[in-house]
Amino acid sequence: METLTLNNGVQMPILGFGTYQITDPAQCEQCIITATELGYRLIDTAQAYGNEEAVGAGIRKCGIAREELFVTTKLWFRAYEADAARASLQASLDRLGVDYLDLVLLHWPFGNTYAAWRVLEEAYREGRIRAIGVSNYAPSQLVDLVAFNEVVPAVNQIETHLRAQQQEMHELMAKYTVAHQAYAPLAQGLANDMFELPQVTEIAEAHGKSARQVALRFLVQCGIAVIPKSVHAGRMAENMDIFDFALGEEEMTQLAGLDTGRPLIGNPQDAGLAEFAMTW
Repeated sequence: METLTLNNGVQMPILGFGTYQITDPAQCEQCIITATELGYRLIDTAQAYGNEEAVGAGIRKCGIAREELFVTTKLWFRAYEADAARASLQASLDRLGVDYLDLVLLHWPFGNTYAAWRVLEEAYREGRIRAIGVSNYAPSQLVDLVAFNEVVPAVNQIETHLRAQQQEMHELMAKYTVAHQAYAPLAQGLANDMFELPQVTEIAEAHGKSARQVALRFLVQCGIAVIPKSVHAGRMAENMDIFDFALGEEEMTQLAGLDTGRPLIGNPQDAGLAEFAMTW
């Protein structure tokens, strides 16, 4: 498995297994076991997903040593005040059944992000977290967090796929040594047309790969980590099988041209989304 070196030297797998919307405990547990059997070593969850206990059960039963896994979770913004964030972090450790976490993210840039970030800094210094980062942070929010805190986020996990490539954000994160991790790298079914575009299908045919594999390979070649999700073993294997081919320069240019510059799911600058999030 290829890795990205985070800004503190920690090695993070460039491809991991996402668990968003896998809410049935038995199914989630089995998905973790299947994913690790197929070679996945990064497991991504979040408090908001409601499946940390099932993910933890899968981790314990998968037969892979804890130190060989890279486990990520995310704090929910309703618990960003300092005492609440400490309790929330401990609750995630307990639900997952682990002594430490490889990466903890602030899930959204809402609420008292400074207080929550400083709790993560504290836990990072104590060795309870190997790396800390954020998710869904827009450019100004990321710069603000870096400027007024001590630890630079190791990761910003944002919606990224062929139709929302986040090119400007990618450049900004590189400037600040923040790794780019893509959630919804296959667009969660909201942009299925991209798998039917001739620019994608022709490249896939040329390499003997699927359109989805081309979409993931494009991101990985851009230095972007990906966490595709599936509950089907065949699709999990397909998503993993992207390291035996490379896209050419012209192919990368064609695929870069598919960017709409507009996220479909997680735009933290969208006032409507923020208002809706306040009801969660």
